[in-house]
Parts: sequence; C-alpha cells; structure tokens
Amino acid sequence: MSNTYIGTKLIKALPMSRQEYNDYRGWELPSDENGNDAGYLVEYLDGGQANDSRHAGYISWSPAAVFDNAYRKTDGISFGLAIEAMKLGKKACRAGWNGKGMWVAMSPGSQFLPEHAKPGHAAYHMAAGRTDPINLCPHIDMKAADGSLVIGWLASQTDMLADDWMILD
Repeated sequence: MSNTYIGTKLIKALPMSRQEYNDYRGWELPSDENGNDAGYLVEYLDGGQANDSRHAGYISWSPAAVFDNAYRKTDGISFGLAIEAMKLGKKACRAGWNGKGMWVAMSPGSQFLPEHAKPGHAAYHMAAGRTDPINLCPHIDMKAADGSLVIGWLASQTDMLADDWMILD
C-alpha cells in the first residue's frame, strides 16, 4: 500500500508548451506525445541539483492542469502556506497590514551558555546557578511598522484565517 503525501515547494514557472520545453532542452519530442499540450517549465528553488546550466535549480515540465492543481502564486496564500515558507527561511507579510515594511519571519532557535545571558533578558533569570546550555526555542518574530523587531509575535484570529499572505523573498 502506498502512502499519501502533501508538500510545499517554492518554484519559478514559465508558461511553455510540451514542444517548446523539448526544444528548450534540445530534445526530440517523443512520437506519442502532443507538442501542443499547455504547461510550464518549472524550476525548483528549494533543493535539487541543477540539471541545466541556464538555471540554478532543477527544472522539469509540468502539464497545465497538474501545475494548476499543485501550485498557487505567492501573493494571496493562506497562513499555513506562509508558515511553511517561513520554515524554508522566507519572510512573509499580509497585504492587508496597515504598516509599511512589516513582515514576519521564523527564528530557528539557538543554544547558548548561561554566562552569555544578558541582564534584563528572560534568559538571564534562567542562568542563575546553571552551567548547562540554555535553549531558545524556535519562534516567529515581526518587523513592526516603526522598524522595531517584535520577538515572539503571535498571530491574531484574523491573521490566521486570512488568504492575503505574501512571500517576500
């Protein structure tokens, strides 16, 4: 019995027929394939060794219907997809946020020795009498409209249910 999977990938896509893709790669179209099939040249940005010197990532061709069922543009996505993008190291924001330049990003967490905890920080209170490392858990931070960094940002119900999230880079 096979397993079922769901995935999140960041890609670049260029509309291209099956024939155009074969021409681009320097290949002959197999006789049993329709060169007029609409589709996309897909370049994977989040892994995979490049298989064409003109691209940084792995490329392939996808039929339009398969592509349209698998991918969404990165402007107008759900909070869940924004979180997945943040896990890949990207910044995200809401189109509906009032402040200019606001975004959220995931901090992966870290570990440091008690003597490196700074006075006034929560970790400083944990450091007293300890010799073992202090663990800072992964969390989401926000660049606020005033330019400050909000550590441990929490999404509102409106943020979590919105479909106007965008990936910034």
